[in-house]
Amino acid sequence: MSVSLILLPLAVAAVAATHGATAGRDQNGRVVCQVQTRMRDETLLTAALHDTAAAVTADGDLILADWAGVRATFQRDAEAIWSAHFTGEVDEQRAVDIVRAVDAAYGRQVQRAVLQRLREQAPAAGLRLESEQVTEDASVRLVFAVEGRS
Repeated sequence: MSVSLILLPLAVAAVAATHGATAGRDQNGRVVCQVQTRMRDETLLTAALHDTAAAVTADGDLILADWAGVRATFQRDAEAIWSAHFTGEVDEQRAVDIVRAVDAAYGRQVQRAVLQRLREQAPAAGLRLESEQVTEDASVRLVFAVEGRS
């Protein structure tokens, strides 16, 4: 089976519709879905795919991800919106579930990147990291102290 998903950025999706996913068929009769996502950065997407246990290959403008029995080909269009074409042992629901898992992993990658940037840039801003706490919902609370000025 073959399923194609268009991965709409959340801001675009919110304006376009409030649905999590919409489906239709292309001119070849293949299922084509639109799914809300926050994925924009190629490096973070690749890392998120790895986090979902995918074997990932970057091939020019394509990112190929393979799971047991399923292959996804990720590609950007002229507006930098990702689409994913799934082949193998996949139906519409499984493709949407995979994208949602990748999107959740992408969110964790974004969180890691922001935390790393905060830790690195804090000293230059006159801040010292006093404590860091990860809560039950995986959010992170950082407490910074303002360094004395001379």
